[in-house]
Amino acid sequence: MSDINFIAAVLIVMIGLYTVIAYDNLIKKIIGLAVFQTGIFIFYISLGKRLGGTAPILDPDFLVYSHPLPHVLILTAIVVGIAITAVGLSLIVRIYEAYGTTMEHEILDKEHAILDKGHAILDKGHATLDKGHATLDKEHEQ
Repeated sequence: MSDINFIAAVLIVMIGLYTVIAYDNLIKKIIGLAVFQTGIFIFYISLGKRLGGTAPILDPDFLVYSHPLPHVLILTAIVVGIAITAVGLSLIVRIYEAYGTTMEHEILDKEHAILDKGHAILDKGHATLDKGHATLDKEHEQ
């Protein structure tokens, strides 16, 4: 097979990886992962194709066959990729319902605010416990 398939696969993988890294929107990240997967699929399908090869059906007229295993594996990978994309998008819907946004930095900011409130509550609880321990210590001394 010509090198154009491999060059295209690498470019598609790079576009998908860039999308995952560069964008803050979770939906765009899922789309980037799907593009990344497509590049990998093209790469593996290209490995199994031979120049002048036909489908691996025994026929005396054909002597060169393409290897069927990469094609079968990629067919399975496509189904798994679609399922993973669907699950990822459904998780993003739940995240949107919980946080009101699909922007990663906004979600992290809200999570940090929640954690800060929790730490403040714990600090108040520790201060109350310390006062209680001090009171008990005074009572035991008397």
